[in-house]
Amino acid sequence: MDIGSIIGLVLTIVLLLSAMIMGVGIGPYIDIPSILIVFGGTAGTLLIAFKIEQMKKFGKIFMVAIKPPQEDQMGTITKIIEYATKARKEGILGIEGELQNEEDRFLKNGLSLAVDGMEPETIRDMLETDIEQTLDRHNSNASMFGQLAGFAGAMGMVGTLIGLVAMLLNMADPAAIGPAMAVALLTTMYGAILGNVFGTPIQNLLNIRSKDESLTKIIILEGIMAIQAGDNPRNIEAKLLSFISPNDRESQFDE
Repeated sequence: MDIGSIIGLVLTIVLLLSAMIMGVGIGPYIDIPSILIVFGGTAGTLLIAFKIEQMKKFGKIFMVAIKPPQEDQMGTITKIIEYATKARKEGILGIEGELQNEEDRFLKNGLSLAVDGMEPETIRDMLETDIEQTLDRHNSNASMFGQLAGFAGAMGMVGTLIGLVAMLLNMADPAAIGPAMAVALLTTMYGAILGNVFGTPIQNLLNIRSKDESLTKIIILEGIMAIQAGDNPRNIEAKLLSFISPNDRESQFDE
């Protein structure tokens, strides 16, 4: 679980609610027509903009942002060095038996291609294509939340215009001005909160997760290429460690 994201979300909601309560209470900020316009309108426009298959995964994609798969890049490098050391001693065919227990699909597939004797250029091309396609899928998923932020703001503006029209049509009736003004103002507030507390931050989180996964795959790709080339494990480690922060580096060869 990403504790920072949870704390930030809860803190934002608590502070907003506290400000409302200390003002006039929660009641005046609840308006059913405004909720229908912003939340219903945003959901409807998302259904228009994206395939139903994508929308069915909305909750799952959200959980990737809040509870992401852990990318242990140092652990991945350690594993690659172990494969490199064995391949250096026994030849690349020596790692074939261990691949049956490898849980990382990308690493397993890449090493299997190398063990099968496929040309390095072909292996690199196949693995880079995998990375590119994964990035495309992730960007598409993240864009759902970016579009949500935009649509929420737009629906807030639509609600504001609806409320203003209703208010102008009932200027002679003072009792009708209040509800119309509430719709005009609260839809803007709902749209701003939905877009800026939920939509844009989640999109940003998903982009960060995508970059982390891509970096791990790039490390694997370069490690596989080096293993196939028969490079010294020390040299492979030095190259792969350059991809991660100095504070996270732990060499297996330090005495």
